[in-house]
Order: sequence, then C-alpha cells, then structure tokens
Amino acid sequence: MPEHHYDVVVIGAGPSGEGAAMNATKNGKRVAIVEDKNTVGGNCTHWGTIPSKALRHSVKQIITFNTNQMFRDIGEPRWFSFPRVLQNAQKVIGTQVKQRTQCYSRNRIDLVNGSASFVDKNELEVRGSKGVEILHFKQAIIASGSRPYLPPDVNFRHHRIYNSDTVLSLSHTPRTLIIYGAGVIGSEYASIFAGLGVKVDLINPGSRLLTFLDDDISDALSYHLRNNGVLLRHNEEYESVDGDDHGVVLSLKSGKKIRADAFLWCNGRTGNTDKLALEKIGLQANGRGQLAVDDHYRTEVENIYAVGDVIGWPSLASAAYDQGRSASSDIVQDDYFRFVSDVPTGIYTIPEISSVGKTERELTEAKVPYELGQAFFKDLARAQITGEAVGMLKILFHRETREILGIHCFGDQAAEIIHIGQAIMNQKGEANSLNYFINTTFNYPTMAEAYRVAALNGLNRIF
Repeated sequence: MPEHHYDVVVIGAGPSGEGAAMNATKNGKRVAIVEDKNTVGGNCTHWGTIPSKALRHSVKQIITFNTNQMFRDIGEPRWFSFPRVLQNAQKVIGTQVKQRTQCYSRNRIDLVNGSASFVDKNELEVRGSKGVEILHFKQAIIASGSRPYLPPDVNFRHHRIYNSDTVLSLSHTPRTLIIYGAGVIGSEYASIFAGLGVKVDLINPGSRLLTFLDDDISDALSYHLRNNGVLLRHNEEYESVDGDDHGVVLSLKSGKKIRADAFLWCNGRTGNTDKLALEKIGLQANGRGQLAVDDHYRTEVENIYAVGDVIGWPSLASAAYDQGRSASSDIVQDDYFRFVSDVPTGIYTIPEISSVGKTERELTEAKVPYELGQAFFKDLARAQITGEAVGMLKILFHRETREILGIHCFGDQAAEIIHIGQAIMNQKGEANSLNYFINTTFNYPTMAEAYRVAALNGLNRIF
C-alpha cells in the first residue's frame, strides 16, 4: 500500500480547494489535492457555475437574435434544442479542466484521484482506480463541496425527474417544465428554459423571490420572469412528485396539481462530508452535511480546516476560492489572511443581478438615515446602443456622511458593474463617499456611467 507524506492535503479540487492548494504550494509547502471521480474543478466546473452560465450566455444570444429586428434580414426567428445549446457548455468545461490540471502539474501539486476518508487527524486513506493510498499530513483542508439535497420521497431515477446536476444530461427540450425551489439556482434555470421557449412553472416555498436581495431588485426579477412567460407560484410546498411515461404530476399541499413534461428539483444542497469518516477525528457535520469553523476556518480539530460550500454561507465560487486561500494563509502565516465577509452576490438570471452591502429593508430596520440614488439603464446611451435597456443601478448612502452603504444592480453586465461600487465601499474614511462618483469622469458611453447618474440623482434628494 503506497504511503506519501505532505505538509498540506486538500480534499476537493473545486474553487476552494484550488485556492488553498495554490497558496500553500507558493509558500513552499508540499501539497496534495484529492478529488473523487477525476472531476478537477469540482461541482462548480462540471455541474454548477460554469455549465449554467455557459448555457445562459448561449440562450441570451438566441434571445437577441430572435428579438432584434436587424437580424430579420438574415432569417426568421429560430429555436434551438437544450442539448444543442449545452454543447457550448461542454467545450468550456473541457477547457477549464485542462487549465486546472496543467496548473497543478506546473506548480508540483500532486493530484490524487479517489475517495478520501480520515484514518486519524494526521492520516488520510484514498481509494481510487489504482487501489488504496495513504496520505500523511501536518494539516488538512476539507474543501469537498456540496451536492443537491434529494428528498427520499422523490424518485430521481425516473427519466423525467431531474435535479440541478442531472439536468445537464437532459437529452431533449421539454415543452413544459416544473421547477421546484425558487432560490438562485431555480431562478437561473427558469430564465434559461424560458429563453428556450419552454413554459415554466416556478414553485417557491417562500413568499417572495430571493429574500436576501433588496426588495426593488427582487420585485424586478419577479416581473421579468413573468414577462418572459414564467408562472410563479409562491407559498407552495410539494406533497408528492409522480412521473409516468408521458410526464410528471406535482401535487401541492394546497391541493393543486400541476402537470408538465419534466420536473427539476432546485431546493437546497448538502455538504459532501458523509464519506469522510469524520467520526475518526472527532468531527460531526450538521443535518445539512456542513462543518462549523471559527474565524480562521479551523474546525474543532486544531490541524483540520474547512472551506467552501461545506461550511455553508455564502456558497459562492468566488468566496470559496478566497476562503481556501485564506485557510492556507493561516497555515503558512503569510500577510494575506482575511475572513471572507465582503462578498458581492452574482445571480445569472436574464437579466442578471448583483449587489453588495446593505439593503433598504436592513437600513430601515436599523434606523440608519440613508438616501438613495438611481440610474435606469433605459436612459444610458450605452444601453440604448446595445439594446440592453432593461435594468437599473441603485446606490444607498448615508444622508449626513455620504458613506456608501449598499449597491444594487439589475440588468446587463450587473455582475461586472458592481465591482466599481464594491471598490469604493472598501475605502476608508472620506474615500468611501458618494462624492467619488460625482467628482469622477467616466468614459462615455459606458454602463459604468450609471454610477455618476445615480450619484447625481441621490445628491438631488438631499436637502
């Protein structure tokens, strides 16, 4: 049985594992990264962020072709099948895996394929196609990610019932689709399938979409989903999901029954900790498979860290990479450790959403004397040129100090636009001020100009 010795072993080759492994090896540590099923890049690359965003991009191009009058000189509107659109996503996945594999090799990080489980707090057993290997380590970082939560009373083996991973194996384009769960993933897939001409029922167990968003942004998302043909059903919980050869029937506790060609479950995720033999090192995951950590990403076992989806919030690829890097910074004691809390949301619906900082509801409840400035994309020359006139940028700022308290954006390139506001919010003192946007010259015509327009709009509200 082969045995190997490392300074740091990372379990999981997703964004958090990559961030941890790369920072550790750059600081002279001998590092191994363990990944089951040879899925370098993790869930993010193979089933989550990359394929869904590549799908969205392709669908958005189809929508542009079908709705822009200029393209009528080329031909009539066309509809593409889901499998055909998915082909582009598969190309991106292949490229991402190749890049990451080469990166590990170039930086002398050992990539070990197999299923990892702890033997004790300094030893890991990896079972793979080549047999069993033993990895000895000084520190370990659990970055094993998450998977869709699958309730036992839903038959996910049925060929018309999917979850957010298996939907990527969908071999046809359904005419009608039920999506259960209206969180980020459910809302994104509702946009994608509606863009392909599929009639979508989006079932939300809650009272409104994405309650962590500013109310204006949540309302805008609801409006545009409905405008694109998505039927929203709030405050509904499933009773049963029954599939046959012709479709799927969703029975709700309210007594309603809905039938569609296919069913997509997008309601919750669970951490990949059940196969790690955590009991051998004295750790226990919660009911959602997640591990508790302190503000340095350390678990209750002093040399074992955990990062990414496996620790819960915010469960974003961007934050996961930084969490992994920070955990290894704590190990190597460099100057770059930080607890990742300044995280912008990026939601890739059509149109997309991004925000950072406080919402109006939070500021009102805290009795903070704030004011707001708005810029509507329809008034921006760049949006008129590109034909992407749907959307808005909202700046929340303190009435007296003009400190920026929150930035909320809905529309084309929202996830890019948000970073300008994020950068200003991270400045100290007077540098974090509405005055920056008023006194800075922005390129014209650009979408970034929305900051100047919104700032002047807000300034005019102060008396």
